[in-house]
Amino acid sequence: MFTDDDVRKIAKLSRLHIADEEIPTYREQLGSILEYVAQLQKVDTEGVPELQHAVAVSNVFREDVESCDPGIRDRAVALFTNHVGDLLEVPAAIEGKE
Repeated sequence: MFTDDDVRKIAKLSRLHIADEEIPTYREQLGSILEYVAQLQKVDTEGVPELQHAVAVSNVFREDVESCDPGIRDRAVALFTNHVGDLLEVPAAIEGKE
């Protein structure tokens, strides 16, 4: 199914360094993978809904609730060097065009 040149090209594209004596092994393994994919293509999936996850996933988000004492928050904002109202001003993390 694969030639030695095919295996070398795939290895190069995959940035794998394989020795010449490993090529027959890789050729066999790549052929097996393609045979398996061909077998999967034959499966009738008509009417089967698409899945995003193999197992059921529930929403793990929690409600966004302020959890610190407002007095502590107000003191922290007041102690911050640069602030406008209750917004803290910090140096830009990413420089770019404005």
